[in-house]
Amino acid sequence: MLQIKKYAAIDIGSNAIRLLVSDIIEQNEKPVKFKKTSLIRVPIRLGADVFIKGEISNASITRMIDAMTAFRLLMQAHGVKRYKACATSAMREASNGEEVANIIKEKTDINIDIIDGEIEAAIIATTDLNDYIDENKTYLYVDVGGGSTEFSVIDQGEKIASKSFKIGTVRLLNDIVKKETWFELEQWIKHHTEAFDKIDLIGSGGNINKIFKESGKSIGKPLTYFYLTNYYNMLQTYSYEERITELNLNQDRADVIIPATRIYLSAMKWSGARDIYVPKIGLSDGIVKSIYLEVVPSTAM
Repeated sequence: MLQIKKYAAIDIGSNAIRLLVSDIIEQNEKPVKFKKTSLIRVPIRLGADVFIKGEISNASITRMIDAMTAFRLLMQAHGVKRYKACATSAMREASNGEEVANIIKEKTDINIDIIDGEIEAAIIATTDLNDYIDENKTYLYVDVGGGSTEFSVIDQGEKIASKSFKIGTVRLLNDIVKKETWFELEQWIKHHTEAFDKIDLIGSGGNINKIFKESGKSIGKPLTYFYLTNYYNMLQTYSYEERITELNLNQDRADVIIPATRIYLSAMKWSGARDIYVPKIGLSDGIVKSIYLEVVPSTAM
């Protein structure tokens, strides 16, 4: 017997806000399938407010209300049964983060859960990441966001270390990442990867997904350190405007893609990885699966 449920995830990041609607397909004696049916991305750069001024501006609050109102209507139109909205680095650091969450609840009836970096990493870990992992290999999983980046070392299919660092694309754009934070990250990566003879990277986030798409590589094939270095150097030969007009990057992608690539390259250099795999999974996917597995609380529509 076939049964299909619709769940939704709202990811309120430092660079953008996303709504993912997925079908959960259940069949007798077959594994459950998670099928993405809709992904909407709205480039509200909350981190630009928070990391500089310490709070979310009134203009951004208004845009959030508009986006969340639209998301609720879209979830109703799709017939979504349950959803979860998670806010990450920007909202958890904003002095008015809880206040904004309450305003959103009052205006749109969307419940927002402001989560810390460790919970964020745990939710991402519930994705179908294991489908892309060879249990005979060791990986450094790197999920780059606007405000923070989550790192996990996975050996023989098991996560053996995980940490969130306040190094993100929006922070780097505004030059507010301290040298000490970079040094701490370098030491953490080296300490947790030095025991392994060979390690590969797994990268997630919109920027690495875009780079992978542009590479023309088939799914399952990695990008090399050499390719990513050349791509990084190429990006810097174009102005911001040229990245939009000639490289066909979205306005809110054309600036953050350079610091994002720097983070991936740094992780590869410090871990000794020569290849990076891009399975195209992230927090939104983890939220949907967490709802299904009932490992996080969710809200009924």
